[in-house]
Amino acid sequence: MALPRATVIDASPTLRDGLPFTGPWLLAPMEGVTDSCFRDLILERHDPRELGGAFTEFVRVLDRPLSPPEIQKHLREPRFPMPVGVQLMGADLEALAGSARSAVTAGARLVDLNFGCPAKGALRGCAGAAVLRDPSELERIVRVCHEAVGADVPVTAKIRAGYDDAELVEDLAAAAENGGAAMLTVHCRTRKESYQPEVDWSRIARAVEAVSIPVCGNGGIQRHADLERMRRETGCALVMVGQAALYDPWVFSGRTVDRREAAGFLLQYAEALMTDRASRRGAVARVKQLLRGWRAGGLIEGEADRASWLRETDGERFLERLATLAR
Repeated sequence: MALPRATVIDASPTLRDGLPFTGPWLLAPMEGVTDSCFRDLILERHDPRELGGAFTEFVRVLDRPLSPPEIQKHLREPRFPMPVGVQLMGADLEALAGSARSAVTAGARLVDLNFGCPAKGALRGCAGAAVLRDPSELERIVRVCHEAVGADVPVTAKIRAGYDDAELVEDLAAAAENGGAAMLTVHCRTRKESYQPEVDWSRIARAVEAVSIPVCGNGGIQRHADLERMRRETGCALVMVGQAALYDPWVFSGRTVDRREAAGFLLQYAEALMTDRASRRGAVARVKQLLRGWRAGGLIEGEADRASWLRETDGERFLERLATLAR
């Protein structure tokens, strides 16, 4: 499909300093969402000068290294100029290092380490946000993975601003840099704050001041204008978008679409999932996940209309309704 005319954005020079991104906006890794079906639909709709890259949903590493074929299932074959990084989460250093090497073998352009997931399962395994209580452990994990892959592929880290509070955000940022991270993404909420609506971007600014590597800001983006506003207010070099991209896939360009195009995206998503061996029921459930907060294209006409989509139990009727709007 033809790309819309892009607004040329002057990316920070740090984007070219060892990082493969083509532009300053990044699609966040999101469990249960950013598989290849969703990623490809987002990437094909954007100019690479705007949307600079994406990540797999986080890949859990337990007590053994994942093999290149296991990583490849998440990464898939590259189809667009924007790089896709593999995000790993785990606490076993040997398993993480081996998985990082496998990611490089599988073709990953960068390896990202997750220190931000607040899920209870991650915390029990001493991974994700659990490491935010111990900057020295975060540094050790980053260093092991950085040394495992060498200088050819950058290792990056994604943190929350803290565990229960943001007192250690500078220490955590410095730990990532000292461990060899080429970029640090800071989600401005703490683990305790989870996904509460209120955000404090000053925590991102504090991380920017604490390190010399590029910092990517994350959290609280609602619309396209917020992307440049976050860079302006925090000094971050890049901005990562999660939930806002679920509800408006055109958030990276700011393009306004009509109902037909919005419905077409959701229908194409469902069809891609079913082609990728998802059941009709599973595909409809994933589309409904997006519709819970969907705001693109005027597709949802009020909360009663949203509820009617979410209550629909007949998958075939649900998809036909989308198809009708997409024609």
